[in-house]
Amino acid sequence: MLHGVGRAAAAGGARRGGSAAGTPAPSHARRVWTALGIVYVAWGSTYVAIRVMDRTVPPLIGSAVRFIAAGLVMYAFLALRRRALPRVRARELASLALVSVLLLSGGNGLVTLGELHVPAGFAALLVASMPLWLVVLRTITGDRPRGATLVGLGIGFVGVAILVSRGAHGEGVSIPHALVVVGAALSWATGSLLSSRLPLPDDVAAGTAIEMVIGGLALAVIGPLGGEHWSTAFAHASADSLLSIVYLALAGSILAFTAYVWLLRNAPISQISTYAYVNPAVAVVLSALILGEGVSGLMVVGGAIIVVAVAVVIRSEARAQAGARAVELAALAPKESV
Repeated sequence: MLHGVGRAAAAGGARRGGSAAGTPAPSHARRVWTALGIVYVAWGSTYVAIRVMDRTVPPLIGSAVRFIAAGLVMYAFLALRRRALPRVRARELASLALVSVLLLSGGNGLVTLGELHVPAGFAALLVASMPLWLVVLRTITGDRPRGATLVGLGIGFVGVAILVSRGAHGEGVSIPHALVVVGAALSWATGSLLSSRLPLPDDVAAGTAIEMVIGGLALAVIGPLGGEHWSTAFAHASADSLLSIVYLALAGSILAFTAYVWLLRNAPISQISTYAYVNPAVAVVLSALILGEGVSGLMVVGGAIIVVAVAVVIRSEARAQAGARAVELAALAPKESV
């Protein structure tokens, strides 16, 4: 999701080092769990909010408004706080543009489009496969995963196959619509891989604000190309859909991102990465409670297989990537991209 995650975590590693060896103070532990709770709920609930937004607002235009608004608010806040306009270099801006198209326009855009027909909880479980696709892409580009990682990869794709081929039918979802959401996970994985290899700003907050604006502008163009119309986009928008856009911008993008970056500087990566398997569970529970969506046995089985596989992959990679490279695992977790 976030282009500068590795850099931010690396920068915070020294600060964490002193407390990692001992027992963290109770007040610090409470802050960590509060921040984790925000990430769990905010990013897990975005799938539900997207589903509500999709009821009366075109998905791509709605996402465009969400990201442009969130990016501008974040950029303005940074400018006021620093008393200077945050800036990035031209080469970094080009990299941001590519990454934002893959993460936000492709990843989030496809999820939002898919949730026109795919239940929120079901979509969250499919997106949970993102770390598996990231391992596949890394393998294609020359990395050699550990044996345990490959085992987790194989197990995870069994879960994906169960959800797409059998679970989709049980939820009344067509396989093509389910594959749209899988495509979102693949787009996120591609953007996450490139974000660790391209020249991106060390200023994570400013880079993310600009990234959201770029991704939103791209969605603003893609939406009309796909048949959506700005002139009538909000003509029949319900209050619930409009409130969902506000929630997605403030909670899903700004609040969760702020909590996440704080965690990268104040908590061990092994603890932070737990949201890779907590977020899908939160999404499934909230979709059932708020939207009344059913949870089939195949959905539980397929989702559980994916979540367990993601846990195996993350633990295996954490052991293999000692030192600074281990922080790149922050990009592994499937999330609601800023």
